[in-house]
Amino acid sequence: MENSPTNIGMSPTKPVDNFEKLNDIGFRIILIPFFGIAIPLVTGMIDPVSFTLWRSKFSFLYTIGIAFVIWQGNRYLLFTLRSYFNWFNKPVRKIIALLLAVSFYTIPVSALLLTGWYHVFAKGNVQWDTVFTATLIIMICVVFITHVYETVFLVRDSESEMVRNAQLERARVQAELEALKNQIDPHFIFNSLNTLSHLIEEKPSKARQFNDSLADVYRYILQNKSRDLVLLREEMIFITDYFSLLTIRFENAVALKVNVEEHLFDKYLIPPISLQVLLENAIKHNEFSERSPLIVSINISNDELLVQNRINKKMLRRPSSGIGLQNLNERYKLTVAKEIQVQDELHDFIVKLPILKNS
Repeated sequence: MENSPTNIGMSPTKPVDNFEKLNDIGFRIILIPFFGIAIPLVTGMIDPVSFTLWRSKFSFLYTIGIAFVIWQGNRYLLFTLRSYFNWFNKPVRKIIALLLAVSFYTIPVSALLLTGWYHVFAKGNVQWDTVFTATLIIMICVVFITHVYETVFLVRDSESEMVRNAQLERARVQAELEALKNQIDPHFIFNSLNTLSHLIEEKPSKARQFNDSLADVYRYILQNKSRDLVLLREEMIFITDYFSLLTIRFENAVALKVNVEEHLFDKYLIPPISLQVLLENAIKHNEFSERSPLIVSINISNDELLVQNRINKKMLRRPSSGIGLQNLNERYKLTVAKEIQVQDELHDFIVKLPILKNS
């Protein structure tokens, strides 16, 4: 991909250094001799029948030299102008500048060199009609070749811009994902410290057990929050450990039912720390006790993980911000390009998490 100085915002003060970056050597090797031979033949400037063999050879060598000078000069102008004008933000100026530049270079240089040919090979008997016709044909060819060059540049610039935009979009998405992942730590720590504080006051004997289990759970978070996906087995082991923290605090008032066949754990991938958000959400929004426990069930259906609990809404001091589910949904959109589905029914609250097959 050409790294041309046409990117927006790039300073044009440095000389252009794109010649070796555009591999047009084959193009020039074929077309420069072609035009150097074809134009004199078409205009009748060189007549191989009336010319001697060596006169014809040297005449064509001269006209090929004219084609070389015209091509290389316009090529230099073309590359130089690329530093100052861009098709994307200055298309009209670009066209005007190109037409003026190639005209003011091509016409006088062509006329001068063609006149020189007559002085060298025709004893100064200049055929001005032929010079005019040849110059016009040369100018038309230059405009056509310039169009070809600019088309190639435009395609490359478009591809480069697309790649650049894709890279920027990928970087933006990654930054958003990292920001969402970084929200997990404070949220988890805040809830865990609240729980630990409660246990220290109400059940000191279980506070140490909770603290030890918390270390194992937090280790998983640290190890996997930088990953986009983990095996469902890893996430289920983690959620089982995390649920043990809840049972330390709430004992028989909470229950977890995993209705997933063992062999499926290694067949699916899931964003890490997804299920914990749903368990926290269920604990936060529902009333429960040992007589009426909160039962969270996990099932798989149609490549989705269904997390369900009965609704027994708790009266909250402040309305819920919904940041937990919103965070989880944003992570899903950025990671697997899918959204979670939330069904808040009359008696049941169901969240469907898309899971990916482990190919």
